[in-house]
Amino acid sequence: MAGAVWNGVVTFGLVTLPIRLVTATQSHAARFRQIQRGTADRVRNKRVNERTGKEVDAEEIVKGFEVGDEYVIVEPAELDDIAPGRTRALEITSFVDVAAIELVYFDRTYYLAPQASEYKGVYALLHQAIAADTAGWHRHARHAPTPVPGRGDRGP
Repeated sequence: MAGAVWNGVVTFGLVTLPIRLVTATQSHAARFRQIQRGTADRVRNKRVNERTGKEVDAEEIVKGFEVGDEYVIVEPAELDDIAPGRTRALEITSFVDVAAIELVYFDRTYYLAPQASEYKGVYALLHQAIAADTAGWHRHARHAPTPVPGRGDRGP
């Protein structure tokens, strides 16, 4: 199984389950790499200070917002403050018939899986709650409802 693209918890009622989100499909597009002609050596992109031309370590890089010809530095803690409600939790609030969800909401397909084997029993409880013809709606990030389709007995 592919690596997790997201880790968090899913809650339904009083139950909280540590889960991981795994992509359900793989891209079959050709993936090209940049290589040096004549050597077949891979070429890497480096982070370089635009003014000095010197390479910059990742831990020295911060986010900045351009205002005129200057930048306002935004620290990670400040990003959390300006995005209230961001969470690592998916809250299942209700179930709906999967046919009632417009196709526009299905951009990518993911599997939910327990983060560790000791959570398989709780995961089975969630799996039973999601019948073949239902989908759960969860809230995340900015509390936007998002469908999580049920897959009957099929799972990751």
